[in-house]
Amino acid sequence: MALKEELLKPIWHAFTALDVDKCGKVSKSQLKVLSHNLCTLLNVPHDPVALEEHFGDNDLGPVSNQGYMPYLNKFILDKVQEGFNKVEFNKMCWTLCAKKHLPNTPLYISEDSAFKVWTIFNYLSEEKFPLVIVPEEIEYLLKKLTEAMGGGWQQALFEDYKVALDKKQNGLSAWELIELIGSGQFSKGIDHATVSMAINEVFNELILDILKQGYLCKKGHKRKNWTERWFVLKPNIVTYYCSEDLKDKKGEVILDENCCVESLPDKDGRKCLFVVKCLEKSYEISASDKKKKQEWIQAIQTVVNLRKFQLPPPHKEARQKRRALRKKLLAEQEAMEKKMKELQLANETKQQELEVTRKELREAAARAMEEERKRQETQTQLQDRFQTEMERELLIRRQMEAQVAQKSNELQQNLIRVRELEEMYRKLQEALDDEKQARQEEENARLHQARLLEEEAAKREVLEKLHKEQEAAIKMTEAEKKELEQIREVKEKALQDAMQQLEQLEKERILALEQYQQVSKNLEEATSKTRSWKDKVLQHEGLMRLIQPGSKNPGLVTNWGPASFTQGELEQREKSWQEKRSPSTD
Repeated sequence: MALKEELLKPIWHAFTALDVDKCGKVSKSQLKVLSHNLCTLLNVPHDPVALEEHFGDNDLGPVSNQGYMPYLNKFILDKVQEGFNKVEFNKMCWTLCAKKHLPNTPLYISEDSAFKVWTIFNYLSEEKFPLVIVPEEIEYLLKKLTEAMGGGWQQALFEDYKVALDKKQNGLSAWELIELIGSGQFSKGIDHATVSMAINEVFNELILDILKQGYLCKKGHKRKNWTERWFVLKPNIVTYYCSEDLKDKKGEVILDENCCVESLPDKDGRKCLFVVKCLEKSYEISASDKKKKQEWIQAIQTVVNLRKFQLPPPHKEARQKRRALRKKLLAEQEAMEKKMKELQLANETKQQELEVTRKELREAAARAMEEERKRQETQTQLQDRFQTEMERELLIRRQMEAQVAQKSNELQQNLIRVRELEEMYRKLQEALDDEKQARQEEENARLHQARLLEEEAAKREVLEKLHKEQEAAIKMTEAEKKELEQIREVKEKALQDAMQQLEQLEKERILALEQYQQVSKNLEEATSKTRSWKDKVLQHEGLMRLIQPGSKNPGLVTNWGPASFTQGELEQREKSWQEKRSPSTD
């Protein structure tokens, strides 16, 4: 169950980062690809035919009717076994969601460090969705990072941040935690490399369960030579490699309750020696100094004790204790609220009892007044009777006086009782007024608290809305920027084409102008020649004359136009032409 909960958090990040359609649903093709990648990385055998049936293109498949979670639990998470690569699995989920949710603001850490912070968030976040990390876990993580960086914890700075955080929300999302650590608010004055090393150290401890690692010298079993190896201590095993890149694994030591670690005296020129004894083998190891020797002995002995008593690693046990403490505080808070409701109910019951008592007092006062009225009437009757019978019988008068005296004593007692009742009524009235005032103050306090909660919820909704609007505005701005860039490129290309066309048209216009000028020149020359020729012809033929009205004889049509000559003029012209032609013919 714990493994399934551990896997669900990264999968939840990846699932929520998938694109949705207009109806708010994730396409089956995306779920199909996600399921295939999960099966591959979690070493879960998957049937392609069953996968196609569940993620068919129609609306009749199991995923369409039941949602994705039943399929995820039944066909993937229930079949997961230990031994898969957790880092690669987390990197796949991180790749799907990082581009969509990673803050756009410049971060003080690298993308690899941001991935490790995201993985640590999934480990420390609460077991409910949407995932958040509460202030207590934020403080724990920041303390671990500060300790790894070798700095001092600034409790006052965190308290100020916690107060500001409590006013806004109950915790941080993964991306808000990355932005907090990446902003350098709690690592001022520390260089990037130190921060990255601190994040890597906390990642190794919390996620990879690496309790300790470092270079040690190990004595060989066959050659008996000493070789420097990179040792990695986990809750059940010590693995050693050629170097810290963890690529060339040289061996491992399985730790169980039968193992032990002991210090050895210096020998063979080697110092800071200790031995790890197991049932089958013993491993002699040399540290660089006494401090590291003692640290490794304590760390290995701690792992052996954990295996012996079947306890979880220290960081997991601490996380369980923190969560148990939060659950206990939550239960105490719920019990306090329940007790407050019980006190309020008891208060209402007391108020009802006071109301009954007040009613009884009113009835008692009414009865006392009635008794007083009857007494007055009886006294009046007795006085009348006393006056009428006083003269007749002295003895009766004495008896009556005795009775009157007795009645007076009773009346005095009744008056005293009435005064006591009135005093009691006044005190009860004061107590009731005090109770009303206390109840009113309690009601006012409750209303004020409810109003504060409503204001806090409203502010939180406004902040979430602003956050969403900012994300939408950023996306819209990027899309508009790309669209404007494309339009600018198209316009620049069109402008270049238009400039080329314009240059071509300018060349053609110049050429046409030159042609036009040449034609005009030719036309002028032709016109000049034509005019010269007409003048010569008219002078030769003697046809230049004034325009006069034509004769009434029928006009003739010649090559000079209709009605240019009369019949007589034409005959004279022909005769003159014949005479001029005859000499030239001879």
